[in-house]
Amino acid sequence: MAHRIALRAQHPRSIWLTVLPMLLTVLLVAVWAEGQDYYELLGVSREATTKEIRRAFKQLALTMHPDKNPGDPSAHEKFLQVNRAYEVLKDEDLRKKYDKYGEKGLDEQQGGRYESWNYYRYDFEAAVNSGEIWFINFYFPRCSHCHQLAPTWRDFAKEMDGVIRIGAVNCGDNNHLCRRKGINSYPSLYIYRSGQRPEKFNGERNRDNLVRFSMQFITTTITQLWQGNVFSEIESAFSSGLSWLITFCSDSGGNTCAQSAFFCISIGCLADLSVVFQVTSGATALFPPGSALNKPGSVLWLNTLDSKEIYNQVINHLPDLELLTSDSFQSKLAHHRWLISFTFGNKNSASNEYKKLQAFLRNDHIQVGRVDCIADSELCQSLYIHKPCMAVFKGLGIHDFEIHHGKDVLYNIVGFARDSVRAFVTTLGPDNFPSDRKEPWLVDFFAPWCPPCRALLPELRKASIQLAGQMKFGTLDCTIHHNLCSRYNIQAYPTTVIFNGSSVHEYEGHHSADGILEFIQLKSNIVVCFSAAGRDEGQIWAVDFYAPWCGPCQALMPEWRRMARLLSGQILVGSVDCQRFQSFCQSQSVRAYPEIRLYPGNSRQPDRYTYNGWHRDAHSLRTWALSFLPRASVDLTPETFRSLVLSGRDHWVLDFYAPWCGPCQHFAPEFEVLARMLKGEVRAGKVDCQAHHQTCQLAGITAYPTVRFYPYLGKKRHEQSGEHINSRDANVIADTVRQRLQQLLPRLHNKPKVSAG
Repeated sequence: MAHRIALRAQHPRSIWLTVLPMLLTVLLVAVWAEGQDYYELLGVSREATTKEIRRAFKQLALTMHPDKNPGDPSAHEKFLQVNRAYEVLKDEDLRKKYDKYGEKGLDEQQGGRYESWNYYRYDFEAAVNSGEIWFINFYFPRCSHCHQLAPTWRDFAKEMDGVIRIGAVNCGDNNHLCRRKGINSYPSLYIYRSGQRPEKFNGERNRDNLVRFSMQFITTTITQLWQGNVFSEIESAFSSGLSWLITFCSDSGGNTCAQSAFFCISIGCLADLSVVFQVTSGATALFPPGSALNKPGSVLWLNTLDSKEIYNQVINHLPDLELLTSDSFQSKLAHHRWLISFTFGNKNSASNEYKKLQAFLRNDHIQVGRVDCIADSELCQSLYIHKPCMAVFKGLGIHDFEIHHGKDVLYNIVGFARDSVRAFVTTLGPDNFPSDRKEPWLVDFFAPWCPPCRALLPELRKASIQLAGQMKFGTLDCTIHHNLCSRYNIQAYPTTVIFNGSSVHEYEGHHSADGILEFIQLKSNIVVCFSAAGRDEGQIWAVDFYAPWCGPCQALMPEWRRMARLLSGQILVGSVDCQRFQSFCQSQSVRAYPEIRLYPGNSRQPDRYTYNGWHRDAHSLRTWALSFLPRASVDLTPETFRSLVLSGRDHWVLDFYAPWCGPCQHFAPEFEVLARMLKGEVRAGKVDCQAHHQTCQLAGITAYPTVRFYPYLGKKRHEQSGEHINSRDANVIADTVRQRLQQLLPRLHNKPKVSAG
């Protein structure tokens, strides 16, 4: 069930205080009562119980609330100080810290090292694709600016707790992730929203600027209620399954409601509603769908001003997930995708949080339900489910499902559900184990308690998407299916095996999607055997001549396989075993191993080129091979930039670079790959910012390389209208450009086809 929020008015300075996300996340007001003793503020002794503290606060709230003191300009500040004192003293852990260290102790967080701060412990991809807003700090442990930012970032994280999610990535430990995300300086701060491009923070790194920047991405549905529309608005929301959370306020306080961080409607304006419910001031109520406005008993009244208590009461009042039984389970799951919570009697602490899942997954067309394994023990036993878990059923029957083995937190479950319905990974058991299947299967034998096993599971999902239709993927939990694992002599976790008819291959390599793809390509003979008869005119081949006994050849092989995958669809990659085909290698004048050659397949070029570089890693070899392909991008001068890009009628993606820039040189072949990928859709151009400094300056270019997308929208563009794309990966850039074109589609009906130049 989602929630609608009513609001009378907002003061400009209090916009960031009045955000109440639709999923009931409430911002706690964090104002310090400087120099004031918290016990004295509440009028209680240091031995007071939590109940006495709560009673004292409620009594003070009745007299100190700004609504009761409209003529006192300091009433709001005094009330916030009392509220802060209550927030601390009612929390057992915070109260202990306050008693021992005072306010200073509350400001010191556990963990002296920057890297160990507890806000930073999360899975990156699951987090940023969960639907929540994340503000990520990419840092490096030896970066002095990162350490200077650390205390500010901690304060900011506390202040934004409950509004957005705060995280960080240690680029020292996660270099590959940071490179893939285009991080080239530290600290780099980015806002991530699911399905949208990241937004970089470029201002001065202080708390106020960070708050101001992050709050611009918070959106909520705000409806101004008044006497003439309140009943129609509420009934309209009810018909859509939405609830209303309304705080009734008096007219007298100006923007009192906004200052209190509640959304409110005025009793003075809504006399009819206030008479029905006999409201006088400061009351908050939840109107669930189906509640009758003329029947006060159907409304939940929240007799508290504490935001956490409001949240807990509302979330407790929401209906539980739909209960599926053995009678309805098969029919419900036959044609729809479901995320199912399997429970065993008593609800765990996360059960209430699960109520939000339906709202998070509504746009993904994933329904959410639960199964009580105590009441339906036979159903759970047939699925080999013996403990509480979450599982995604993919709409193809009750045996096509995948169990979640990640963290039991909302964003992780949401990310898993979205990934799982797109992927092709099945939880296996004795009934569906593929030991005698004709089609190839990759089976991951694992144990849920094993950290490398849990890390491999999302990689399997990525690989299954890449190999859809070519290979099926399954996982087998060896803590449940001991006999099956023993039959295949599984002695370590994870163990990954490919079953292909009568042949069985155990995977050896990195536990990553890339490593799995390379291994499967090798077993599928994607790296082909090159022969003299295997070359046609116009085909470009990269060939590794090797000998099986040669140590450097063996070291090169995994990099060569990786390069073959990176060049797929662009250059043919082969290898020749010179021990097996000795006469052929002699005819090609091969005298040392390994020898790497490129055959251009063009009679106007030399017959072959030999690689003489120092580095034999996949990326260096790929760059070398791509340099022989004809260019797909064009060089732009100031004149052609103005005539073709700004005044032209084509979409353009541009690489602004400098010849002396090392990252630019590294990116150059990648940009050519991008140009070929987008050919016919978007033109690709390069601007030399050393030769054409003024053009780059007018375009607002401050770093190299910079990738900008200039879509044609039917009118002339200006220099800085290009959209920045923060990536140096051709696939990521191409996906971003195509997604942007899809978003602009309604405005592009009159757009002519891209010219071939």
